[in-house]
Amino acid sequence: MHEPRYTEPVLTWYAANARDLPWRHPGASPWAVLVSEIMLQQTPVVRVLPAYEAWLTRWPDPAALAKEPPGEAVRAWDRLGYPRRALNLHASARAIAERHEGVVPSDYDELRALPGVGAYTAAAVASFAYRRRHAVLDTNVRRVLARAVTGVEYPPKAQTTAEVRLAETLLPLDPPVAALWSVAVMELGALVCTARTPRCADCPIANDCTWRLSGKPPYDGPPRKGQAYAGTDRQCRGRLLAVLRKSTGPVEKPALDDVWDDALQRERALAALIEDGLVDPLEDGRYALPS
Repeated sequence: MHEPRYTEPVLTWYAANARDLPWRHPGASPWAVLVSEIMLQQTPVVRVLPAYEAWLTRWPDPAALAKEPPGEAVRAWDRLGYPRRALNLHASARAIAERHEGVVPSDYDELRALPGVGAYTAAAVASFAYRRRHAVLDTNVRRVLARAVTGVEYPPKAQTTAEVRLAETLLPLDPPVAALWSVAVMELGALVCTARTPRCADCPIANDCTWRLSGKPPYDGPPRKGQAYAGTDRQCRGRLLAVLRKSTGPVEKPALDDVWDDALQRERALAALIEDGLVDPLEDGRYALPS
């Protein structure tokens, strides 16, 4: 059942409060939208902005990136984290160049078939780049809908079919309006209905929020743990990759050994980088970014 009571206040709020982000500009290409969506996965906007601008300056379309070796994508990814995203974006660029004549597809299923593009990213690109009608469910949207409609403080850890169905019932019928609604709800979750300190007094749908009207019952699900970073294999992998990014060519093993004291953890992290295709071990014992 379509529930329009949220539509107008959220869209009105968005028109007055949306951040001026380059991938939302009318002239942003579908490739620019795809790049932004991959970069924004588990990475805050403030860190993405400079990397996004540099990436599109160097590779303004998929064909430009497809001509480069994958190691250059990993190098340009710098410190955005989760560097397999760089390899996936490079592989997607090659797939777009080879299968779609260099144009990011607009069809959801064709987007899903691109390397590293999941259900969320496919829906986001189809919606934001092509104004198609899809339920776009990121963490922020799921939290807004959980509070406003379901009446719980946080959504389940893993996305459920019920959440998708709920999101689909709330989509405006007109595809361009539905696309605008999706980004507006996402922005509301990012700026107002935040995880730790929601600003209910500034929320355009506070008077229709089930969670607020129920007295804001506290979350009673499984413990929510933040992701540690210091001392983890992720940090170690980042240190190792940083050495390779800064080098203009292959590096000797001692250069990698110097950046992490725990030898066992260091070798485990290096092996994982090699298995993930982020590092190439050379026959002469040196290491390089993938070619």
